[in-house]
Amino acid sequence: MSLKDVEESDDKYVFAREILARLGDKWSVLIIYMANGEPIRFTELKRKVEQARPISSRVLTRTLKQLERDGLITRKVFPVVPPRVEYSLTQLGQRFLHFAMEILDWTIEYRADFEAAREEFEAQTTGQ
Repeated sequence: MSLKDVEESDDKYVFAREILARLGDKWSVLIIYMANGEPIRFTELKRKVEQARPISSRVLTRTLKQLERDGLITRKVFPVVPPRVEYSLTQLGQRFLHFAMEILDWTIEYRADFEAAREEFEAQTTGQ
């Protein structure tokens, strides 16, 4: 393996870690989940997200901009007064949501295994 191959490989994994960190943050998956379906206005999206947990307009705006930058959400501005903005998932966002739901289903299916592993770990670490 050449130095160039190592550098290209490192770049690929750095990028992957950056995207996974974004998608693993506190808000991204929830916002993507709530934006699924028909285009949704900012205030409606905020209301839906807040049914799960409180979010400030600033944090929602910042997260939407990051998701738009990464190509997971599109933003459409209508030239009316007052301004009207709608958000939609892109195909990439819909594909990510599919994978996220599979992971969620997997964690639910294996919850007992995770809990047993944690209990075993705790028993071993307390007994040392």
